[in-house]
Amino acid sequence: MAKLILGITGEMGSGKGTIAKHVTTERGGSSHRFSTILRDVLDRLYLEQSRENIQILSMILRKNFSEDIMAKSMYHDVENDEHDIVVVDGVRRLADITFLKELPHFKLVYMEADMQNRYERIVKRGENTDDSTKTFEEFKAEHDADSEIQIRDLKNYASYVVNNDGTYQELYAQVDEIIKENLS
Repeated sequence: MAKLILGITGEMGSGKGTIAKHVTTERGGSSHRFSTILRDVLDRLYLEQSRENIQILSMILRKNFSEDIMAKSMYHDVENDEHDIVVVDGVRRLADITFLKELPHFKLVYMEADMQNRYERIVKRGENTDDSTKTFEEFKAEHDADSEIQIRDLKNYASYVVNNDGTYQELYAQVDEIIKENLS
């Protein structure tokens, strides 16, 4: 069986992590996150894992080592992964997919969801240190950041667009259909 690689992209709170969790727990796959590399460095430097620090570190790495430095690292992680289904969570830039699409059976999945739903998810999960206190106005301002605008453009390159404004069951059904279609 060929390995299916699902690159998951979408704006903050669109459900990327939910897809990754579903694939790992229900489909026996594995998951790799772009942000894990950045979070590891921030932890090692004893810096707060805020969205701002993650974005600054990402910019520094990309500026000084190449736009696709994160994608190169992810490429090797995925290539060495022995699971039949691998999720790459957090594709954010065209440079990321330009490198990753060299992997056989790579499919880009764009997650979309209403802005209010995404905001509520971000605040509720509190993944970054500054998320749980974020106002809707702050969220909207981050929505217009350069990194988020680049994500929206990736929809044009997606093999699949998944809407996540419904229930978990509706979301999982869409993802399971993508998996079925590509592993048949």
